[in-house]
Amino acid sequence: QVQLVESGGGLVQAGGSLTLNCAAIGIIYSIHPMGWYRQAPGRQRELVASITEDAAKKYADSAKGRFTISRNNANNTVYLQMNNLNPEDTAFYSCYADRISSMYQGVLYEYWGQGTQVTVSS
Repeated sequence: QVQLVESGGGLVQAGGSLTLNCAAIGIIYSIHPMGWYRQAPGRQRELVASITEDAAKKYADSAKGRFTISRNNANNTVYLQMNNLNPEDTAFYSCYADRISSMYQGVLYEYWGQGTQVTVSS
């Protein structure tokens, strides 16, 4: 079964850095695109960053200049390098894939990982 497995969240001080990793597990042919959303208490979920298979990237305005998304298509993994974190970045971060083409489950749409908490202390 296809899974999106996240790692790398945690607690960091303001100004610090974290890298989130998301690996798509299973026999996968392609993923279009992959990325990260986040949701803070009392706020709507928002797109943080996304990246296509040919490395076209999108960022939330709040992430531009501080976060970098990258992807390794060979192992279906997406990375989010987050620098200069501030308390407003505190949220639950979830990896997603718009469309996954897999061997045993066919095409999966809007697929999500279980998420990881990022907490930035002031």
